[in-house]
Amino acid sequence: VGFLMIIYVTFGGMVATTWVQIIKAILLLAGASFMALMVLVKFGFSLDSLFKASIAIHPKKEAIMSPGGLVSNPVSAVSLGLALMFGTAGLPHILMRFFTVANAKDARKSVFYATGFIGYFYILTFIIGFGAIALVATNPDYLTDAAKGLSAIRGGSNMAAIHLSDAVGGHLFLGFISAVAFATILAVVSGLTLSGASAVSHDLYATVIKDGKANEQDEIRVSKITTVVLGLIAIWLGIKFENSNVAFMVGLAFAIAASCNFPVLLMSLMWKGMTTRGAVIGGFLGLISAALGVIFSPAVWEAVLGNAKGSAPFPYSNPALFSMTIAFVGIWIFSKLDNSARAKLDREGFDPQYVRSQTGIGAAGASSH
Repeated sequence: VGFLMIIYVTFGGMVATTWVQIIKAILLLAGASFMALMVLVKFGFSLDSLFKASIAIHPKKEAIMSPGGLVSNPVSAVSLGLALMFGTAGLPHILMRFFTVANAKDARKSVFYATGFIGYFYILTFIIGFGAIALVATNPDYLTDAAKGLSAIRGGSNMAAIHLSDAVGGHLFLGFISAVAFATILAVVSGLTLSGASAVSHDLYATVIKDGKANEQDEIRVSKITTVVLGLIAIWLGIKFENSNVAFMVGLAFAIAASCNFPVLLMSLMWKGMTTRGAVIGGFLGLISAALGVIFSPAVWEAVLGNAKGSAPFPYSNPALFSMTIAFVGIWIFSKLDNSARAKLDREGFDPQYVRSQTGIGAAGASSH
């Protein structure tokens, strides 16, 4: 999958990545809808029956109906919640989509429709989750040890939904969902790689290193090289995190987005006093603190790197609560201390930018890159 993604992004670019994301979204919504529907059919369209069956099977019994199952520590739970809420607004492969629409009106419409589809999919996941407990954990065909139930799912906990597709739709639907899962992985990593390559080639190389004087061919060459490098790094990390829970690892990635991109975006839209220096330093502090928090957390320091249990320097499973705070404080302090000529221009430009962000008046069209 990693090498396919490298080839896809290197030669296909934004157009190819967009098409695979569109097709993936349609197939994923259709597949999840059918899976949830078939789970409900199995239980006579009674959520009560589904919940009762799941409670009876799961070793935690009624506790599975309570929040906080993924993390037990209250601080970690709050931190994870912040990461998932605000990290979405800072994901680079989502933000870059705003540069591909014709105008501000279409950008707002895109967000409206996207959040609707995302919300609908999230509703389906709890039906699919309880369905997996009730139908997969009781079927020895999907378990390495029938006596252990959910903890012995073939392929690990990340395979629960795949096995559920076979339980409710047979081998044909299993093949369909497996293909959708493959397309989803390809679409997501392609989008992330493309955004990373774009940041390096356009923002770092063309704007910073070449001071805006880079030619298009050099920029494209740097983008392709970056794609290969990022792809190889992603493959290596995928191997290292092979046995980690995907849902939990997503929370760690969201924590970095919530700590770096989100504070800068929010402050630039809402605070007149923010300056370029404050944004750069504050965002950098958020990025570094979040990355260190992830590396030194029990989920990575102990589970992935193999250090002794209880030896993690950072005791919480998600760093967003702390790293977001560091980012916001850093932006505020360094903006307040900034008395440069650029800072004056930044503050004077807030009012026109605020009107533009709230009304769309004067907004630019689609980006050419």
